Amino acid sequence: MGFAEIFVATHDEALKRAAELERGSAPSTASVRIDGISDFEVEQLGDLAGTAVHASGADYELAMVDVASDALLGVPPAMVRALAELLSYESEGEEDVLGSVAEKWAAQDDMPFGAKDAKAYVARVAELAREVENADRSGLYVWSIT
Repeated sequence: MGFAEIFVATHDEALKRAAELERGSAPSTASVRIDGISDFEVEQLGDLAGTAVHASGADYELAMVDVASDALLGVPPAMVRALAELLSYESEGEEDVLGSVAEKWAAQDDMPFGAKDAKAYVARVAELAREVENADRSGLYVWSIT
């Protein structure tokens, strides 16, 4: 079974972490590792987040970062912004936007977890995205193996 690990790093740090992961490294405490998903499900989360914060239609496709690792992908700035906004976005009414996104994400085909776990994952990923928005040279990265 594969997994996706999402983390904040500079380009060089991301390449180093990718090499560690390719050697079977344990999860990092500063990352979010989600068993049973791939980069595709992370892109689905980006689409759902963008729609929730009224930024649908932006580029939420993960991109290859370096030929040194085809499993390492970069999260586009629009997706980083949408994910970070989930922490503070206020909709008209009482809706919990982050919780709503998590429920919709968990309901996608073949997701290996339910809404409760999804909410914890989405909250942690959103925190990482906020960290990137407040940093100068760091980006949000996904390393995925199926």
